[in-house]
Amino acid sequence: MSKGKFSSGVDLPLPVNAPGVTKQERAYQAIRDAILNGLLQASDRLPSTRVLSQRWGIARGTVESVFERLQLEGYITRKVGSGSLVSAVIPDSYLKAVTDTRTGEPDRNESVEIEETPVRQEGRYRAQVGVPFVARLASPLLIAPAEWAAHLQRAMAAMKPEQMCDVEPQGAWVLRDQIAQYLRKHRGIDCRAEQLLITNGIRHSIDLVARCVLKPGDDVCVEDPGYPAVHRIFEKAGANLLYAPIDNEGIDLHGISDSAECRLAYVTPAHQSPLGVIMSATRRLELLDWAQRQNAWIIEDDYDSEFNYQSAPLPALKSIDSMKRVVYCGSFNQALFSNLRLGYILAPPELHHRILALWHTIGRSVGVSEQLGLAEFMRGPAFLRHLRRSRQEYQTLRDIVLDTLMAEAPGRYRISGEHAGFHLILWLSPDQDEDALVREAERLGLMLQPLRNSCREIDLPPAFVLGFAALTRAQARNSARQLARLLH
Repeated sequence: MSKGKFSSGVDLPLPVNAPGVTKQERAYQAIRDAILNGLLQASDRLPSTRVLSQRWGIARGTVESVFERLQLEGYITRKVGSGSLVSAVIPDSYLKAVTDTRTGEPDRNESVEIEETPVRQEGRYRAQVGVPFVARLASPLLIAPAEWAAHLQRAMAAMKPEQMCDVEPQGAWVLRDQIAQYLRKHRGIDCRAEQLLITNGIRHSIDLVARCVLKPGDDVCVEDPGYPAVHRIFEKAGANLLYAPIDNEGIDLHGISDSAECRLAYVTPAHQSPLGVIMSATRRLELLDWAQRQNAWIIEDDYDSEFNYQSAPLPALKSIDSMKRVVYCGSFNQALFSNLRLGYILAPPELHHRILALWHTIGRSVGVSEQLGLAEFMRGPAFLRHLRRSRQEYQTLRDIVLDTLMAEAPGRYRISGEHAGFHLILWLSPDQDEDALVREAERLGLMLQPLRNSCREIDLPPAFVLGFAALTRAQARNSARQLARLLH
């Protein structure tokens, strides 16, 4: 296909209509899959939204939304007067993995079918609800204790005697089935209940993976800046940390030599922690290609993907993992409340068995009542209703902080990473004293967390990680005013 022209792509059919799948999602899949499968290549021009809407018989506004989503994820670029061009570069190894899957060739990592039989103070910040501006902390005010108790009560009343005694090593089936349905519908991940393992949170999941994969002296690639608590888990496992810088497309692996004996990479692609960058499609595919060459695993920490304020949550890296290198880790500790202590792992089959064997050996700390209660909560409309309510409230809190700062301290800062999640980045103007701001903020009862605390080798300008989710609206407004005065 010649550069800048579009031929075969215009003949792309919409995927077969499936129950619960919207026309927008089908249109998105048609274009994204054409790019991932190599039918559309970098610099190829897409037809206009008008042409596609006529071709597919769907509203032009729907196709516009699809193009905006593809641009946000880094698959295409759009310029006025130039149209829409494919921007994602697909490694040959990724295309080969897709082809092998389609032709039925066995994957070297595929193992026997998974069976349901047993295999014989992140510091002080996390506990301080209502203290501005603590990051990574959900609001405990958005789910009423009575509502949660009602679901627990219904689940316990329906509990069978064998559920009170017999242990399901991977976690309660009913919960895993609900999670699998959620991941298929909302995160684009094709999975089944038997592929999931229940844990008590993402850090617990990462620790299990580290124990199964790493030996003392192994290299682990981590983001810089990154999540220090996870870095400490790898250090406890005896690993050497290789720091890959984050830029505006996500993790940059060009400084990590292929000669390094890297066994594992840890990433937060949907909303990089802490910068908030969305990993581009090209970088995602480069990461998968790197893992295949290195025979390494990728841990995808999907810690707050439910809370995207610009569009629907972005698809997970796991959703395009044709090479079976990604270990997907999720949690309900931020979607619901932090002390719920319920998370899950979705690992490729080879690694799944090793993690399950370890988990069975060291014991399971997640109680069956909490698992059944959460399954009951997810079975009906309550869970999705809670996510919608929470997303709206967090967006309102974010807007209060941003609007107040804009009105009372214009030109004294710059904001990034505000499109999703529980925090944003506030970059200081060159004349401001970061340390003095921290001291003055603490005197006022504000908790400013310097971005430098998350940096290792990368050198970034002074900035703060500003959390807003665990505040009331009045607290958000008042604390933003106090911060604005300090910025002046």
